Amino acid sequence: MDAETTNATDEFGIPIIPGPSDAAQRKRQAIIDAAVTEFLAEGYSAASMDAITSRSGVSKATIYKHFGNKERLFLAVIAGILPQTYAGLEPCNSALAEAPDLREALIRLHTDWARVLLRRDIVSLRRLVIGETERFPQLGRLWYRVTYDMNNGPMTEAVVELNKRGRLDTPDPALAVQQLVASTVGVLQLVHTFAPDSEIDDAELAHVISAGVDLFLARYAVPGGK
Repeated sequence: MDAETTNATDEFGIPIIPGPSDAAQRKRQAIIDAAVTEFLAEGYSAASMDAITSRSGVSKATIYKHFGNKERLFLAVIAGILPQTYAGLEPCNSALAEAPDLREALIRLHTDWARVLLRRDIVSLRRLVIGETERFPQLGRLWYRVTYDMNNGPMTEAVVELNKRGRLDTPDPALAVQQLVASTVGVLQLVHTFAPDSEIDDAELAHVISAGVDLFLARYAVPGGK
């Protein structure tokens, strides 16, 4: 691996790690799995390359050959799993615009989203990125971009369409979406980020989500809008 390849980064400043050959794929995946486990458990500073070596069953020399150093390994593996945060969530823009019962559709969407974001592994990942954003601001920028592309962006498009159809009246659709997210998923996410051992209570989740949606609709729904 030459110096130019070793130092290559993408638009967020995340290291670009060349893909392995077929023969090296299993070793690469073992390294990634071990690194994710170690970084989530210990954070960046306390994470041990020796522990990652032991967990992966791959030599330290091979780890450095694949990823260069601890910093590049951290950035590459954490950036690699951030887009998976929202895996399984259905696109919301067309579904919301066409929903016969907008309140029910919004509650269902944010309940599904909350159940993903409140998973222990996702909460741990969020806490790790928050804790390391000052050291690695590119991870914070990437998380924001992933969140926007996978949820806030499509939802803003849906709100714009609902404005056109006379069902909502939001002078600033992007801000309205941020307010909706903050009053639903954001309430639960904040609690579970700082109280990681808290269990998800179905009654609490339903209450918070429905209350947040009702707050949003009380402000922006057009009376009698279909």
